[in-house]
Amino acid sequence: MLKIGIGPSSSHTLGPWRAAERWIGELKEEERFDKVLSISVHVYGSLSLTGKGHATDYAIILGLLGTDPETIAIEDIHGLVQDVKNTQKLKLGGVKTLIFEPEKDIIFHRKFLPFHANGLKFEACLPDGKKTSKTYYSIGGGFVVVEERKNAKKKDKAFNTFPYPIENGNELLAICQKDSKSISEIVLENERSLRSNEDIDLQIHRVWNTMLECMYIGCHTQGKLPGGLNVKRRAFELHENLKGALPYSNPEEWLLTIRQTEVKFRQILQWVSCFALSVNEVNASLGRVVTAPTNGSAGVIPAVLMYYLVIENHGGNFEHIKQFLLVAGEIGSIFKKGATISAAMGGCQAEIGVSSAMAAGALTELLGGTPEQVLMAAEIAMEHHLGLTCDPIGGLVQIPCIERNSMGAIKAIHAAELALGSDPAEAKVPLDKVVQTMWETAKDMSSKYKETSEGGLAVGVFLSDC
Repeated sequence: MLKIGIGPSSSHTLGPWRAAERWIGELKEEERFDKVLSISVHVYGSLSLTGKGHATDYAIILGLLGTDPETIAIEDIHGLVQDVKNTQKLKLGGVKTLIFEPEKDIIFHRKFLPFHANGLKFEACLPDGKKTSKTYYSIGGGFVVVEERKNAKKKDKAFNTFPYPIENGNELLAICQKDSKSISEIVLENERSLRSNEDIDLQIHRVWNTMLECMYIGCHTQGKLPGGLNVKRRAFELHENLKGALPYSNPEEWLLTIRQTEVKFRQILQWVSCFALSVNEVNASLGRVVTAPTNGSAGVIPAVLMYYLVIENHGGNFEHIKQFLLVAGEIGSIFKKGATISAAMGGCQAEIGVSSAMAAGALTELLGGTPEQVLMAAEIAMEHHLGLTCDPIGGLVQIPCIERNSMGAIKAIHAAELALGSDPAEAKVPLDKVVQTMWETAKDMSSKYKETSEGGLAVGVFLSDC
């Protein structure tokens, strides 16, 4: 649920990037890679309607070039894409040079494919006039699938190797009660069935370090965001007004200076907003972020975790960070299995709503909440995001996306406090019911409010006004 990738969108940027990588790998497995004479890419539905604003064309080119979104130097992105556009040539997989004209060979279709709103088809011409193609679907959070039943069987087989296979909140809660374990302990046992303790810690360190670096960059970068809306970066000035005069030279020292800052209620709101805004301003600039569960909602979880670590100053360490991210990931997984984490399928409730629920539940466990209170906090957070639409102005992940991360983080903290002060036995709405309701709401929602820029603020605010 927590992937390292490039902004601005996990479904519209990271997903197509990974799909291109996967297609190249499959061409090689089929021994067709060396036979490819030319390629084209067809983009459908939501992926097409907001594709250029979400840098989908950039992602496709970078994926076809064989670059890795986790390791590519951010400063190289524009140069690599511009080189392809200027030369009209692309080195497929980094090794095979082909004629490739992005304006002609990446085709954006308004048509929606039946399986999912985010579809893309890669097509290659082979000798003797033969063609080969593969269609992928970017289903949110950087996950990419094909419409094949056999894939589902493979997934079930891997799922069943877990000591604690979990589909929903009720199953998770039953396991916690039966084994007298916290949610993070259950999730850790499942992770151990896949990798060693050392690898688990390494990957969590990588995720957290990426989050921390992203916030640090966002808080120390001035100017306007790319894309034409002329959105001013706000995290920089907000941070300048809050940080005080203590010196620092790196993210770790930065954390220590924030811990030593006297913070009142209004400043808590400002700090949490600053952290959330900083992440999503980096995301909107094709920076490196952690999908949580998506790029568009990447700021909520790090902002709430920073609230615990340095604003409330609980003396948190790596074990607290690990605990928080394990719980957050499991809650996100429950929403992915029972509903969706794709705004193209469910509106922004599937992104900010899910991220707020993930953060609320994780914070609740860190603050001493029971598994029942953790799920209650997640339910409260999502309950008050139900029906939230996705209507990005200009197809950019900026307005209203960036501010929504700030709102989602504050709601998560509030939801945790409400759950900690409540008796879960008296709760009227279980987590699984709100997951089901979110999915029903998503299916009833008009497609123009699902990341198409054809409704809401996207048409209510003229670009000339921005």
